[in-house]
Amino acid sequence: MKFTCITVLFWPFSMLLLSDKSQTSKIEVKCNFTEKDYSLIPVGINNNVTILDLSYNKITLNVTDTKVLQKYFLLTELYLIQNNITILHNSSFSNLSNLEILNICRNSIYVIQQNAFVGLNKLKQLHLCQNKILQLNSDMFMPLNNLKLLNLQGNLISYFDVPQLFHLELIILYGNPWNCTCSLFNLQNWLKTSNVILENENITMCSYPHSLTCYNIKTVPYMAECYSKFASSITEDLYVHFQSISNSTFNSSLNNFTRNSEHEPLGKSWVFLVGVVVTALMTSLLILTAIKCPIWYNFLLSYNHRRLEEHEAETYEDGFPGNSNSLPQIGDINSEDTTVIFEQLHSFVAEDDGFIEDKYIDTHELCEEN
Repeated sequence: MKFTCITVLFWPFSMLLLSDKSQTSKIEVKCNFTEKDYSLIPVGINNNVTILDLSYNKITLNVTDTKVLQKYFLLTELYLIQNNITILHNSSFSNLSNLEILNICRNSIYVIQQNAFVGLNKLKQLHLCQNKILQLNSDMFMPLNNLKLLNLQGNLISYFDVPQLFHLELIILYGNPWNCTCSLFNLQNWLKTSNVILENENITMCSYPHSLTCYNIKTVPYMAECYSKFASSITEDLYVHFQSISNSTFNSSLNNFTRNSEHEPLGKSWVFLVGVVVTALMTSLLILTAIKCPIWYNFLLSYNHRRLEEHEAETYEDGFPGNSNSLPQIGDINSEDTTVIFEQLHSFVAEDDGFIEDKYIDTHELCEEN
């Protein structure tokens, strides 16, 4: 009873202590280093910083900057607006597991490596606007499991494949020279069928071909041939997916050799060609064997006789004379023995050529001819 009373009395105080701890863990530490003419990320920043603004400097985000960023693992917001960043290297933000907002707009980024966003599991907003990005591989967004906003406004993107972002709510694509041929049909179909909102849809216009410049990328009409290509592309994607699973070990060992050609797809046509050729050869061999085996067997069975030697012919002639009257009289011969003797007497004709009789020659016709 006393124990329950004590717990009831101290329960409010324990709740207050827990709330204080949660509030201290969510304290925001802001550091503003805008317009400082920095070429490198400064080292002496508070390690507990949660919001870091390094906009309007000359930071290139090189290897040194990447190592410095690894220390600030409590960051939730990072702003690198209008710097001198041209390349986003692999694992540039790998240790920033708490980051929720990343803004790298107004730089000169033209290359984003495949694993540039690895480690950003909690990222909700990614701003890559007003750069010089020509193309994007949709697979590079796979680590962003909680991304809700993707801003690609004002780049040089003409084609963009469907990104595998299941929590995405808003995407910004205007200000790009979109090529509204069949290659963009997948993106349009995804924008129509998903719940993703295309911001500024009315000004997200086609730039090519000229006959479609009056349409935005979500409402542009497509020819019937684009629908057939869309179905075939789904089949090809499934084939590539299963092949990548089966060849994952081979591809991982080949990554070091193809480090300089990361954006080029790995050729697979020769593997498929070799498989088809081997299958065709094996099938042809089996069919040929099945057809020829009975013919060869009958051929060998039909010609298994041999030419009769001269001394053997004389022996048979002496043992079986042509005149049946010269045979000695044998008494007590039954009907079966008579039949055997008759067959032996008539097995040789008068004009014997020295060959054993072929079983396929009609004996009745031979007797009539004789």
